Amino acid sequence: MTFGEQVDEPTSHAIMDRAVERGINFLDTAEMYSVPPRPETCGATETIIGNWLQKRPGLRQKLVLATKVAGPSRGMPWIRQGTGMTPVDIVASCDASLKRLKTDVIDLYQIHWPERHVPAFGSMVYDPTKETTVTPILEQLQTLGDLVRQGKVRHIGLSNETPYGVHEFVRLAEAHGLPRVATIQNVYCLINRTYENALDETCHRLNVSFIPYSPLGFGQLTGKYDASGFDGPGAPANGRIARYERVRGQRWGRADALAASRRYNALARAHGLTPTQLALAFCYDNWRVASTIIGVTTVAQLDEDLDAWGTKLSPELLAEIDRIRWEMRDPAV
Repeated sequence: MTFGEQVDEPTSHAIMDRAVERGINFLDTAEMYSVPPRPETCGATETIIGNWLQKRPGLRQKLVLATKVAGPSRGMPWIRQGTGMTPVDIVASCDASLKRLKTDVIDLYQIHWPERHVPAFGSMVYDPTKETTVTPILEQLQTLGDLVRQGKVRHIGLSNETPYGVHEFVRLAEAHGLPRVATIQNVYCLINRTYENALDETCHRLNVSFIPYSPLGFGQLTGKYDASGFDGPGAPANGRIARYERVRGQRWGRADALAASRRYNALARAHGLTPTQLALAFCYDNWRVASTIIGVTTVAQLDEDLDAWGTKLSPELLAEIDRIRWEMRDPAV
């Protein structure tokens, strides 16, 4: 999601070349990327990936390519008009993504956020009075099933979902002979472990794989904001939280999230690890996690993230992580 906003196309191609060189075979994007979302860059990330694939014949068959259909526009009318996500919307979005990605099929097509009202993106409380649903889950699932039957999509997934949503998609798929969701993509990191509150059991029992995003907490868990904060002297100019005021106003920019990050980063250093190693090892070696989605802006960042693979955290260190977690109470939710 950094490609097309923080990262130009040549650098994006170099990052993906390096990823493939080092064994990465899973690329995840979305129709609304890059971020922060704006009409000028909507679809830019898919276009950059499509251009990269077009210049590398034969590579597409070696990759798992994932993208997402946006949920209701939520103040982004350039994605679609209206408040819902109708079958026509889903099909149009899929066709547009296929065109931008320059591919005949999407390996994993995900609903970016629920069509119905849910507490998400910093909200914790469900409020039934805010319900604005237009397209029932069954209708969404039937439309995704049509895309699978037409060969445009191989597998389907969810993102930013709740235990209820996962259960309902699976229940309806089994009841109506429709494609079963293969994955869920929600946030998961040291400063946001809300996935562990029932959703992990749901996915485990229903055999839905978890592919978490933001394992580095929008960069806070790399330690780069420890000394300066988000906007103090020396703050990294290209970091998402430092660069975009809109991001600072959301869950990641909260003062308590930075305070918790500083504690985890100090813990890492005290145990001879870099903050990045601690944060990624927490996800990489976690029974809940099938594959971790990392976002980078440079080849050097990519190498650092991949070099953390294989780092093992001792039971004692995991216990210290849990102690900080309960003292800080998941600040970035």
